[in-house]
Amino acid sequence: MSALTAGLTGQSGAGKTTVSRIFAKHGFYVINCDIVARKAVEPNSECAKDLEQKFPQFFENGVLNRKKAGAALFADKDLLNRYNAAIFPHINKLISQEIAQAENSGEKYILLDAPTLFEAGADKLCTVIVSCVADIEKRIKRICVRDGLSVQACKNRFSSQHSEDFFRERSDYIIENNGSAEQAAAQAAEAAEKIKERANG
Repeated sequence: MSALTAGLTGQSGAGKTTVSRIFAKHGFYVINCDIVARKAVEPNSECAKDLEQKFPQFFENGVLNRKKAGAALFADKDLLNRYNAAIFPHINKLISQEIAQAENSGEKYILLDAPTLFEAGADKLCTVIVSCVADIEKRIKRICVRDGLSVQACKNRFSSQHSEDFFRERSDYIIENNGSAEQAAAQAAEAAEKIKERANG
């Protein structure tokens, strides 16, 4: 029997990490897509070879220079779109493999923790979507503390990201993280159990 796969995404600073931990406590096998993305670009991988052919300026001796790539991609939206179009198919292939391995190991519930779930097209691998949202003031405060950014740097980062409405329109469950961590955890626990009921129904 195939597992139910839920996708977790949302706004930056809206508490995805907390929600992911709660889902894990409720029996979900968590696939961290940031880790998968790092694995995808390991030297000599199919993905790294493909990227080096298309973006040689980001590589040194076959190794992706993340800092150099990150700075260039942040400054050029067209370049970022082309880079994402090249890397996302490789990442999704690895995610699909991890889902299959988890299913073969007997996992019934899987959570894709994926900040770029929709951009990557990984939402197509999911049965249900869970998104975290929060007021911009709350998110700025959290990101400033977490990443050591200025308020303006946070606003610049957020300006290129999707709005709350974008996530609301595309999600089955919304976690509103405007209160305490305990309140967000309670919402996450409720969503996890509802999704499990849906899988067993």
